[in-house]
Amino acid sequence: MEKKDFEAWLDNISITFLSLTDLQKNETLDHLISLSGAVQLRHLSNNLEILLKRDFLKLLPLELSFYLLKWLDPQTLLTCCLVSKQWNKVISACTEVWQTACKNLGWQIDDSVQDPLHWKKVYLKAILRMKQLKDHEAFETSSLIGHSARVYALYYKDGLLCTGSDDLSAKLWDVSTGQCIYGIQTHTCAAVKFDEQKLVTGSFDNTVACWEWSSGAKTQHFRGHTGAVFSVDYNDELDILVSGSADFTVKVWALSTGTCLNTLTGHTEWVTKVVLQKCKVKSLMHSPGDYILLSADKYEIKIWPIGREINCKCLKTLSVSEDRSISLQPRLHFDGKYIVCSSALGLYQWDFASYDILRVIKPPDFSNVSLLGFGEIFALLFDNRYLYIMDLRTEKLISRWPLPEYRKSKRGSSFLAGEMSWLNGLNGQNDTGLVFATSMPDHSIHLVLWKEHG
Repeated sequence: MEKKDFEAWLDNISITFLSLTDLQKNETLDHLISLSGAVQLRHLSNNLEILLKRDFLKLLPLELSFYLLKWLDPQTLLTCCLVSKQWNKVISACTEVWQTACKNLGWQIDDSVQDPLHWKKVYLKAILRMKQLKDHEAFETSSLIGHSARVYALYYKDGLLCTGSDDLSAKLWDVSTGQCIYGIQTHTCAAVKFDEQKLVTGSFDNTVACWEWSSGAKTQHFRGHTGAVFSVDYNDELDILVSGSADFTVKVWALSTGTCLNTLTGHTEWVTKVVLQKCKVKSLMHSPGDYILLSADKYEIKIWPIGREINCKCLKTLSVSEDRSISLQPRLHFDGKYIVCSSALGLYQWDFASYDILRVIKPPDFSNVSLLGFGEIFALLFDNRYLYIMDLRTEKLISRWPLPEYRKSKRGSSFLAGEMSWLNGLNGQNDTGLVFATSMPDHSIHLVLWKEHG
């Protein structure tokens, strides 16, 4: 058939085909297929494969695309990003998907960030950091050398580490550089706490002292304990200093004058930890904003109201065994909402509003594991061999890091956690700086630091 005649015939057939019902069209196609040979069937197959493909991400409204993408896991989505530039653009802009993926990894979510491409980048960074944690490659180590005798007291704040030693000195170190910023002569230090201007030390000589960093001068001396002072805390706003001692007492002092305002009794063991903190929850005994003092010994945690020093009575005593058969670890966490302490039975968390035990976490072989830090997402723990990170949502250990043969201490202050904000969820910014510090038998300080992102 001539081309001109064929085109006229094809036009007539097309007009007729379009006028048919769907059923008649299907029967017509079935008949034509039955008349076709191999060449025609191969041609039909190749063209059908192309015609049936539809780029749904390109054709669908963006809202529908986002709804469909939510059903895919992040790893599949990353593979889909490789399909085309258009797919990568749409998938990268699906904020809810990447935010959810980040949350599942234990990442903090800042909903104020509006950049649609931001959260995919955060997720990729999160994946890298979590892989490093799982593979035990997230940290690195360093040492601070400068003391000539046992280092017994450690305190960390804002990138600075204070160390107190039996060599009658205290030093302030910049953790990022390893440089000693200040070094002053003191008494033997069993506890230290500092700010920009001053250093407060508790000593084995039964006293507390306040020192000026810039001059090294002693500005205040607090005398009254009859045993070593193992823990100190203070608040400039209240003009209050508190101290816990081996004489089984807690003393409340006027920070500016050194006057003893009250001596709190009731402990029957060394008071190894005192914490002064603002309450964040309401109960029959306290309101948000009230200052609370926690003091801990080997078996008990006592809660005191600060602000009523003259007739200050213990609000509550917490323990993990009524017969005092189970001892508490000397580290204590209190953020105004929850009290957390570890024992041989596990990690105990109390609700500060009701004083009820919320949960007891018992990871494998917990008898030798101690608490360092506790947050909303992660907890930092350690034993004689390793530093551990626990995901508190699953109560599983997700990472560990080997520790050297550090100096052992029953009182426990010669170990401490560094930066703490990441325990409430990583965000790609707070996984920097000091993780853990401990004193060594050779009088150096062993540091565990976050490694920079790869």
